[in-house]
Amino acid sequence: MASGTGSRDGGNARPTMADIAKELGVAKITVSRALSNHSTVKDSTRKLIRETAERMGYRLNISARNLRQRRTRTIAVVIEMAPSHDRLMSEPYPLSLLGGIMQELTAAGQNMVLTTIDLFAEHPPSTDGVILLGQGVHDDAATAVEAMGLPYVVWGAAHGPPERIVVGSDNRAGGRLAAGYLVERGRRNLLFLGETQHGEVEDRLNGFEAGLKGSQAVVVDKIACAFTTSAGREAVTRLLERGKAFDGIFAANDAIAMGAVEAVEAHGMAVPGDVSIVGFDDSPGASIFSPKLTSVRQDWAVGGELLAQKVLDLVAGQPVESRVMPVELVVRES
Repeated sequence: MASGTGSRDGGNARPTMADIAKELGVAKITVSRALSNHSTVKDSTRKLIRETAERMGYRLNISARNLRQRRTRTIAVVIEMAPSHDRLMSEPYPLSLLGGIMQELTAAGQNMVLTTIDLFAEHPPSTDGVILLGQGVHDDAATAVEAMGLPYVVWGAAHGPPERIVVGSDNRAGGRLAAGYLVERGRRNLLFLGETQHGEVEDRLNGFEAGLKGSQAVVVDKIACAFTTSAGREAVTRLLERGKAFDGIFAANDAIAMGAVEAVEAHGMAVPGDVSIVGFDDSPGASIFSPKLTSVRQDWAVGGELLAQKVLDLVAGQPVESRVMPVELVVRES
């Protein structure tokens, strides 16, 4: 692309946000925020991006901004997670949430557009509102959606501005339940596995540590790892190879917990004989894993229904409040 020409490939293709980002060496989300006049972008950066966009001939698709005058009867569902070999879109999260959302939107006569955060920022579809599944690291995904100026709700934790509508589980309570379970079983040296840059995981850890107060149990290590079985297995394997001593684990999701079980057993230790392990989500695999996994249950299907109801109320101009859903500990074998 030649700078200043306003076109690519012989002048037949319009420049995109990605082109502007590449031209300036910034992230696409930064370009999106600047073009949406978001307050998180410095004035000097916003001015530079806008001037570059104009020079390159970029035109923002503003159809989404006209929806308050002309409804589309369509809601965008934006998934923050990036699909990978280890973490598939076909897993219970996000499918269970999507099932509840689809059921509620269909009953209300609404269409649903399913997309990812990168595609949404690059090519926002014409919709009346947005449901975001996952806030992202340091709330980046939620900030990008907010910059679009559409009514939106988020599945996650209430870590953003107070006016943001969030539906999510009581992650702190889940952490406390896990702590109580491990303490009752006489576990004293505990691990926490999970990436606390995600607000939900941060709350799970905070609840876990609060639940240990007044007991003899302590958190001997906190390991950041992805939401996958392989990440949990590798994290625990590294600790065991270093000779780290522990007798209990709280994992930020069931996949991590399953990987932890595999690592412990591969090292010649027994679950729960030597190490007790608690997961989070109560995913379908938890009840058929060996040993059957003790897990904190959150109701994704109901969560999806609530997300859909709340975004439709926002679109209709109705007052809406965030919702924290209760969790429960499902005790099995681990």
